[in-house]
Amino acid sequence: MRDYRDAKTMAQTLRQALKDKSVSLTHSESLELIARVLGLADWNTLSARINASPKPASAETPTVRRPVLPLRDLVLFPWMTSPIYAMRPKSLAAIEQAMVSDKEMFFVTQKRVADDDPAGDDLYTLGVVARPIEVAKTPDGAIKMLVQGLRRARATRFEMEGAYLVAELAAVSREGAAREEAATVSQELLQRFAAHTNIDLASPPQALIMLPRLEDPGRIADMIAQYLSISIEQRQQVLEASDVVQRMQMILALMAPDRQAA
Repeated sequence: MRDYRDAKTMAQTLRQALKDKSVSLTHSESLELIARVLGLADWNTLSARINASPKPASAETPTVRRPVLPLRDLVLFPWMTSPIYAMRPKSLAAIEQAMVSDKEMFFVTQKRVADDDPAGDDLYTLGVVARPIEVAKTPDGAIKMLVQGLRRARATRFEMEGAYLVAELAAVSREGAAREEAATVSQELLQRFAAHTNIDLASPPQALIMLPRLEDPGRIADMIAQYLSISIEQRQQVLEASDVVQRMQMILALMAPDRQAA
């Protein structure tokens, strides 16, 4: 059964039916008639109702699956480049699988550093999809990688697939970056970080050379978070803050003079 969301189709059907009977209506007139048939004052009212209604879900959302590499004492952020040393059997199998497919992996921090063989329940659900950009095997059979963080993702399910762990992933929405306060807070964050680390952002060290040029508040927050002396738990909390303004305010609090690093 059709409802108000089918108004344009209904108007077109009405117009064609009347045309067949030699009655001429403009498209606007047919829309106005349909609005009244549906009990609304005019087309503008109906149009506003259509625009405010939730969009119908697609028939099927494809499942994104990526091999998992648990991180023992590191929280990876988007855009972060980090060396990774892997020697646990599941991690080695996950890397091998990634290198023969699309090379993307899900890097997620484990809840307890001491776990040598973490399962899905032992991992945080919020991590980062990243791509290895350099991979080398060492004589002891381990793998050294340089990885580039790409984007946040949330694991909706972990399961074993052969010898390695796989995560089904959902995208993480990006919120708050368009709010007016985001640009203001990002500038405050840059200034506070420069004072906190005693650096000159006009001529920063090589590792931070891109920081003053960034315009994306979320990317500024993620880059600064990498260089703070905070605990793994605090880094994970920053990673999980999907609202950019909230994330920046969290980092500002972590840089407060009376805040003791854990």
